[in-house]
Amino acid sequence: MKFMHLSDLHIGKRVNEFSLLEDQKYILERILQIAADQVPDAIMIAGDIYDKSVPPAEAVEMFDEFLTRIAQMNLPCFVISGNHDSPERIAFGARIMTAQNIHMSKVFDGTLEPKVMEDEIGPVNIYMLPFIKPAQVRRFYPEDPVESYQAGVEVVLSHSGVDPAARNVLIAHQFVTSAGKEPLRSESESASVGGLENVDASAFAAFDYVALGHLHAPQWIGRETIRYAGSPLKYSFSEARHTKSVTMVHLGGKNRVRIDTLPLQPLRDMRAIKGPLRELISPSAYAGTNTEDYIHITLTDEEEIMDAIGKVRTVYPNVMRLEYDNQRTKNMNTGLSAQEIHLQAPVQLFQEFYQLQNNVEMDDEKVRIVRELLEKLGGRLA
Repeated sequence: MKFMHLSDLHIGKRVNEFSLLEDQKYILERILQIAADQVPDAIMIAGDIYDKSVPPAEAVEMFDEFLTRIAQMNLPCFVISGNHDSPERIAFGARIMTAQNIHMSKVFDGTLEPKVMEDEIGPVNIYMLPFIKPAQVRRFYPEDPVESYQAGVEVVLSHSGVDPAARNVLIAHQFVTSAGKEPLRSESESASVGGLENVDASAFAAFDYVALGHLHAPQWIGRETIRYAGSPLKYSFSEARHTKSVTMVHLGGKNRVRIDTLPLQPLRDMRAIKGPLRELISPSAYAGTNTEDYIHITLTDEEEIMDAIGKVRTVYPNVMRLEYDNQRTKNMNTGLSAQEIHLQAPVQLFQEFYQLQNNVEMDDEKVRIVRELLEKLGGRLA
């Protein structure tokens, strides 16, 4: 049996006030093309369908179109809600969509009932576990001590009658670690992961494959068959080096799993470039690159450049972030303590500020003018 594993679509996301809807529509088309070429037996989407619990109408329409196309291809699809999603919105219409073989996770009610698929070897049990917190589990199992995410997941699985001898697949959206080792994270993900919010990979011993969502880098944790598919697009510059992909899972007999990753080429990449302005906007610098990419520019010019963002956008219209890395910024990062500043005279402080801003010292005439201004203001002189 062959599955396509996706996660963290984050439809409707904005990065640095740039809407990514066009990029998301493009990448979903590429995913549909891969599905048409690969003809998997099912598609699994492991949460964070939307970027917000109340997504914009355009995002809902886009996902509706995506699911409709999957249904038209007669591909079973299993979708769970993630921490960015509203479980109620993901569950809406689930019973109607089941008739089209589109299976949406229900609002968590304490139970997991497998969806069963068949191949020439026999049945495969697919369990759909939406993002859960300990408080949700305690509501249904008050007799069990559930003080952590680890305990919550273990309690739910222990009450779900999972047969470890059968072929089992779990779709989940949690922060999974392995014996204290953490997976790779990016700055676009929620900061409130780790600590008591982790679930150890050992909790999933009964499953042949665990299709995870939540983290944006494609990777496995604990064992190769406990895997994050990663997001299909880059959602922060900390992901600039990621290779985004679709995960294809080939399930044979019990514990016989092969995993392939198929790269995804975005409409616009997200990348960082660094150097003096004159170099970065010269034709030799951007020849052979897509200047429409989303760019983080670091300028190394020592002098402050008037309207730097406007100048770079004549070449790179989708600059998302611009910053400087020069002697002035280095000096600012090694600034004085509050006590040291208090002990210095206003003229001296102004001289240091001027040098930080301009990378040159004030001449005597400028010092004289500042001193006179301070005297008029009644400042304390050196």
